[in-house]
Amino acid sequence: MSLYELVERPELGSPLLVLALDGWIDAGFGAQTARQMLLDQVETVTVATFDADTLLDHRARRPAMVLQEGVLSSLTWPSIELRAASDAAGNDLLVLTGAEPDHQWRAFTRAVVELALELDTRMVIGLGAYPAPVPHTRPSRLASSASSAELASFCDVHTTVEVPAGVHGAVERRAAEVGLPAIGLWAQVPHYAAAMPSPAAAYALLDGLARLGGLTIDLTELAATAERTRSRIDELVAANPEHVAMVSQLEAQWDDEGSAPGFGLDAGIPSGDELAAEVERFLREQ
Repeated sequence: MSLYELVERPELGSPLLVLALDGWIDAGFGAQTARQMLLDQVETVTVATFDADTLLDHRARRPAMVLQEGVLSSLTWPSIELRAASDAAGNDLLVLTGAEPDHQWRAFTRAVVELALELDTRMVIGLGAYPAPVPHTRPSRLASSASSAELASFCDVHTTVEVPAGVHGAVERRAAEVGLPAIGLWAQVPHYAAAMPSPAAAYALLDGLARLGGLTIDLTELAATAERTRSRIDELVAANPEHVAMVSQLEAQWDDEGSAPGFGLDAGIPSGDELAAEVERFLREQ
Protein backbone atom coordinates (compact mmCIF):
# COMPACT_ATOMS: atom_id res chain seq x y z
CA MET A 1 0.00 0.00 0.00
CA SER A 2 1.42 3.40 -1.00
CA LEU A 3 1.94 6.03 1.68
CA TYR A 4 1.08 8.83 -0.73
CA GLU A 5 -1.37 9.76 -3.44
CA LEU A 6 -0.12 11.60 -6.51
CA VAL A 7 -2.40 14.60 -7.04
CA GLU A 8 -0.73 16.42 -9.91
CA ARG A 9 2.49 16.08 -11.84
CA PRO A 10 3.60 19.51 -13.06
CA GLU A 11 6.38 19.98 -15.57
CA LEU A 12 9.50 20.68 -13.49
CA GLY A 13 13.09 21.34 -14.47
CA SER A 14 15.46 19.65 -12.00
CA PRO A 15 13.75 21.03 -8.87
CA LEU A 16 15.30 21.52 -5.45
CA LEU A 17 13.53 19.62 -2.63
CA VAL A 18 13.14 21.65 0.57
CA LEU A 19 12.34 19.68 3.74
CA ALA A 20 10.18 21.90 5.94
CA LEU A 21 8.17 19.64 8.27
CA ASP A 22 7.13 20.66 11.79
CA GLY A 23 7.97 18.56 14.80
CA TRP A 24 11.71 18.57 15.53
CA ILE A 25 14.13 21.16 16.91
CA ASP A 26 13.19 24.64 15.72
CA ALA A 27 14.63 27.19 18.13
CA GLY A 28 13.17 30.64 17.67
CA PHE A 29 10.75 29.19 15.09
CA GLY A 30 13.52 29.80 12.57
CA ALA A 31 12.62 27.00 10.14
CA GLN A 32 8.88 27.62 10.51
CA THR A 33 9.33 31.32 9.71
CA ALA A 34 11.65 30.55 6.80
CA ARG A 35 9.15 28.09 5.34
CA GLN A 36 6.28 30.55 5.61
CA MET A 37 8.30 33.38 4.06
CA LEU A 38 9.28 31.08 1.19
CA LEU A 39 5.72 29.91 0.57
CA ASP A 40 4.41 33.49 0.74
CA GLN A 41 6.62 34.40 -2.24
CA VAL A 42 5.56 31.60 -4.57
CA GLU A 43 2.39 29.97 -5.87
CA THR A 44 2.28 26.27 -5.09
CA VAL A 45 0.43 23.27 -6.47
CA THR A 46 -0.01 20.06 -4.49
CA VAL A 47 1.98 17.25 -6.07
CA ALA A 48 1.27 14.53 -3.51
CA THR A 49 -0.54 14.02 -0.21
CA PHE A 50 0.66 11.48 2.35
CA ASP A 51 -1.54 9.11 4.35
CA ALA A 52 -1.85 11.07 7.61
CA ASP A 53 -3.98 8.38 9.29
CA THR A 54 -1.13 5.91 8.85
CA LEU A 55 1.77 8.25 9.58
CA LEU A 56 0.45 10.48 12.38
CA ASP A 57 -0.72 9.90 15.95
CA HIS A 58 -3.84 12.05 16.15
CA ARG A 59 -3.75 12.00 19.95
CA ALA A 60 -0.40 13.79 19.74
CA ARG A 61 -1.40 15.96 16.77
CA ARG A 62 -5.10 16.45 17.29
CA PRO A 63 -7.31 17.97 14.57
CA ALA A 64 -8.52 21.52 15.24
CA MET A 65 -12.25 22.04 15.49
CA VAL A 66 -14.15 25.30 15.14
CA LEU A 67 -17.28 25.94 17.22
CA GLN A 68 -19.70 28.67 16.20
CA GLU A 69 -22.22 29.38 18.95
CA GLY A 70 -21.96 25.80 20.12
CA VAL A 71 -22.15 24.23 16.66
CA LEU A 72 -19.19 22.26 15.31
CA SER A 73 -18.70 23.94 11.94
CA SER A 74 -15.38 22.49 10.78
CA LEU A 75 -12.58 20.08 11.60
CA THR A 76 -9.05 20.57 10.22
CA TRP A 77 -6.81 17.50 10.20
CA PRO A 78 -3.01 17.63 10.29
CA SER A 79 -1.49 16.73 6.94
CA ILE A 80 1.73 16.06 5.05
CA GLU A 81 2.03 17.37 1.50
CA LEU A 82 4.59 17.74 -1.24
CA ARG A 83 4.09 21.02 -3.08
CA ALA A 84 5.71 22.36 -6.26
CA ALA A 85 6.49 25.98 -7.11
CA SER A 86 8.79 28.25 -9.10
CA ASP A 87 10.67 31.26 -7.75
CA ALA A 88 10.69 34.73 -9.34
CA ALA A 89 13.50 33.68 -11.69
CA GLY A 90 11.70 30.53 -12.84
CA ASN A 91 13.72 28.05 -10.77
CA ASP A 92 11.59 25.05 -9.79
CA LEU A 93 11.37 23.70 -6.26
CA LEU A 94 9.48 21.16 -4.19
CA VAL A 95 8.52 21.84 -0.56
CA LEU A 96 7.65 19.05 1.87
CA THR A 97 5.28 20.59 4.44
CA GLY A 98 3.13 19.46 7.34
CA ALA A 99 3.75 17.41 10.46
CA GLU A 100 6.73 15.17 11.09
CA PRO A 101 5.45 11.55 10.97
CA ASP A 102 5.00 9.64 14.21
CA HIS A 103 5.16 6.22 12.54
CA GLN A 104 6.82 4.32 9.66
CA TRP A 105 9.81 6.60 9.25
CA ARG A 106 11.72 4.16 7.04
CA ALA A 107 8.78 3.70 4.68
CA PHE A 108 8.14 7.44 4.67
CA THR A 109 11.74 8.33 3.83
CA ARG A 110 11.76 5.78 1.02
CA ALA A 111 8.53 7.27 -0.35
CA VAL A 112 9.83 10.86 -0.19
CA VAL A 113 13.09 9.99 -1.94
CA GLU A 114 11.22 7.86 -4.49
CA LEU A 115 9.08 10.89 -5.34
CA ALA A 116 12.15 13.12 -5.45
CA LEU A 117 13.89 10.86 -7.95
CA GLU A 118 10.73 10.48 -10.03
CA LEU A 119 10.52 14.28 -10.27
CA ASP A 120 14.21 14.59 -11.22
CA THR A 121 15.22 16.42 -8.05
CA ARG A 122 18.77 17.75 -8.09
CA MET A 123 19.34 18.29 -4.35
CA VAL A 124 17.63 17.93 -0.96
CA ILE A 125 17.93 20.72 1.62
CA GLY A 126 16.43 20.50 5.11
CA LEU A 127 15.74 23.49 7.36
CA GLY A 128 16.19 23.60 11.14
CA ALA A 129 17.34 25.80 14.04
CA TYR A 130 18.84 25.00 17.42
CA PRO A 131 19.86 26.91 20.59
CA ALA A 132 23.58 27.67 20.87
CA PRO A 133 25.94 29.83 22.95
CA VAL A 134 25.93 32.70 20.46
CA PRO A 135 25.05 36.41 20.84
CA HIS A 136 22.00 38.04 19.29
CA THR A 137 24.26 40.90 18.16
CA ARG A 138 25.94 38.77 15.47
CA PRO A 139 24.53 37.10 12.32
CA SER A 140 23.12 33.61 12.78
CA ARG A 141 25.63 30.97 11.71
CA LEU A 142 24.68 27.81 9.83
CA ALA A 143 25.70 24.30 10.84
CA SER A 144 25.26 21.32 8.55
CA SER A 145 24.18 17.71 8.42
CA ALA A 146 25.46 16.94 4.93
CA SER A 147 25.87 13.92 2.68
CA SER A 148 29.44 14.91 1.78
CA ALA A 149 32.35 16.98 3.06
CA GLU A 150 32.04 19.16 -0.03
CA LEU A 151 28.45 20.12 0.85
CA ALA A 152 29.31 20.54 4.53
CA SER A 153 31.98 23.11 3.60
CA PHE A 154 29.17 25.48 2.56
CA CYS A 155 28.29 26.07 6.23
CA ASP A 156 30.18 28.04 8.87
CA VAL A 157 29.97 25.48 11.69
CA HIS A 158 31.35 21.94 11.49
CA THR A 159 30.90 19.74 14.51
CA THR A 160 31.28 16.12 15.58
CA VAL A 161 28.45 15.06 17.86
CA GLU A 162 25.83 12.36 18.42
CA VAL A 163 22.30 13.76 18.80
CA PRO A 164 18.73 12.47 18.33
CA ALA A 165 17.62 12.71 14.71
CA GLY A 166 14.48 14.13 13.14
CA VAL A 167 12.85 12.71 10.04
CA HIS A 168 14.67 15.35 7.97
CA GLY A 169 17.91 13.56 8.86
CA ALA A 170 16.41 10.22 7.83
CA VAL A 171 15.35 11.63 4.45
CA GLU A 172 18.77 13.22 3.94
CA ARG A 173 20.47 9.92 4.74
CA ARG A 174 18.22 7.95 2.38
CA ALA A 175 18.85 10.51 -0.38
CA ALA A 176 22.60 10.12 0.08
CA GLU A 177 22.27 6.33 -0.18
CA VAL A 178 20.74 6.64 -3.66
CA GLY A 179 23.24 9.26 -4.84
CA LEU A 180 21.09 12.35 -4.37
CA PRO A 181 23.04 15.25 -2.75
CA ALA A 182 21.48 16.25 0.57
CA ILE A 183 22.19 18.70 3.37
CA GLY A 184 20.45 19.99 6.45
CA LEU A 185 20.94 23.69 7.19
CA TRP A 186 20.78 24.46 10.92
CA ALA A 187 20.64 28.08 12.07
CA GLN A 188 22.08 28.90 15.49
CA VAL A 189 19.77 30.82 17.84
CA PRO A 190 21.00 32.48 21.07
CA HIS A 191 20.24 30.02 23.85
CA TYR A 192 18.81 32.79 26.03
CA ALA A 193 16.33 33.84 23.33
CA ALA A 194 15.38 30.45 21.89
CA ALA A 195 11.73 30.85 22.94
CA MET A 196 11.44 34.17 21.11
CA PRO A 197 10.79 34.29 17.34
CA SER A 198 14.15 34.63 15.60
CA PRO A 199 13.86 36.29 12.19
CA ALA A 200 17.67 36.34 12.12
CA ALA A 201 17.68 32.53 12.07
CA ALA A 202 15.02 32.48 9.37
CA TYR A 203 17.09 34.99 7.37
CA ALA A 204 20.19 32.79 7.66
CA LEU A 205 18.25 29.72 6.52
CA LEU A 206 16.66 31.43 3.50
CA ASP A 207 19.92 33.12 2.56
CA GLY A 208 21.69 29.76 2.71
CA LEU A 209 18.88 28.10 0.77
CA ALA A 210 19.06 30.78 -1.92
CA ARG A 211 22.83 30.64 -2.27
CA LEU A 212 23.20 26.86 -2.14
CA GLY A 213 20.07 26.04 -4.11
CA GLY A 214 20.33 28.82 -6.67
CA LEU A 215 16.95 30.30 -5.75
CA THR A 216 15.73 33.90 -5.86
CA ILE A 217 14.19 34.87 -2.49
CA ASP A 218 13.38 38.41 -1.35
CA LEU A 219 14.83 38.84 2.16
CA THR A 220 14.22 42.60 2.56
CA GLU A 221 11.27 42.34 4.93
CA LEU A 222 12.90 39.60 6.97
CA ALA A 223 16.09 41.65 7.40
CA ALA A 224 14.08 44.61 8.75
CA THR A 225 12.18 42.36 11.16
CA ALA A 226 15.45 40.85 12.38
CA GLU A 227 16.82 44.33 13.13
CA ARG A 228 13.73 45.27 15.14
CA THR A 229 13.97 42.04 17.14
CA ARG A 230 17.63 42.67 17.87
CA SER A 231 16.76 46.15 19.18
CA ARG A 232 14.14 44.69 21.54
CA ILE A 233 16.61 42.19 22.96
CA ASP A 234 19.23 44.98 23.27
CA GLU A 235 16.84 46.81 25.58
CA LEU A 236 16.32 43.73 27.76
CA VAL A 237 20.05 43.03 28.00
CA ALA A 238 20.99 46.63 28.80
CA ALA A 239 18.83 46.61 31.93
CA ASN A 240 21.09 44.09 33.69
CA PRO A 241 24.92 44.38 33.96
CA GLU A 242 25.26 40.59 34.28
CA HIS A 243 23.41 40.12 31.03
CA VAL A 244 25.61 42.71 29.36
CA ALA A 245 28.70 40.83 30.55
CA MET A 246 27.32 37.50 29.31
CA VAL A 247 26.57 38.85 25.83
CA SER A 248 30.03 40.47 25.71
CA GLN A 249 31.58 37.10 26.51
CA LEU A 250 29.55 35.43 23.76
CA GLU A 251 30.56 38.16 21.32
CA ALA A 252 34.25 37.59 22.11
CA GLN A 253 33.85 33.88 21.47
CA TRP A 254 31.90 34.48 18.24
CA ASP A 255 34.52 36.94 16.98
CA ASP A 256 37.32 34.44 17.57
CA GLU A 257 37.71 32.92 14.12
CA GLY A 258 39.02 29.73 15.65
CA SER A 259 35.91 29.25 17.75
CA ALA A 260 32.74 27.97 16.10
CA PRO A 261 30.23 26.60 18.65
CA GLY A 262 28.53 23.44 17.51
CA PHE A 263 25.44 21.67 18.84
CA GLY A 264 24.96 22.20 22.57
CA LEU A 265 26.28 24.74 25.07
CA ASP A 266 29.85 25.42 26.15
CA ALA A 267 30.44 24.72 29.83
CA GLY A 268 32.23 28.07 30.16
CA ILE A 269 29.29 30.12 28.94
CA PRO A 270 26.64 31.37 31.40
CA SER A 271 23.31 29.60 30.97
CA GLY A 272 21.35 32.78 30.41
CA ASP A 273 18.36 31.38 32.33
CA GLU A 274 17.50 34.71 33.93
CA LEU A 275 17.67 36.52 30.62
CA ALA A 276 15.60 33.78 28.98
CA ALA A 277 12.97 34.25 31.70
CA GLU A 278 12.94 38.00 31.03
CA VAL A 279 12.54 37.37 27.31
CA GLU A 280 9.58 35.07 27.98
CA ARG A 281 8.04 37.63 30.33
CA PHE A 282 8.48 40.29 27.65
CA LEU A 283 6.69 38.06 25.12
CA ARG A 284 3.77 37.52 27.51
CA GLU A 285 3.45 41.24 28.05
CA GLN A 286 3.39 41.82 24.30
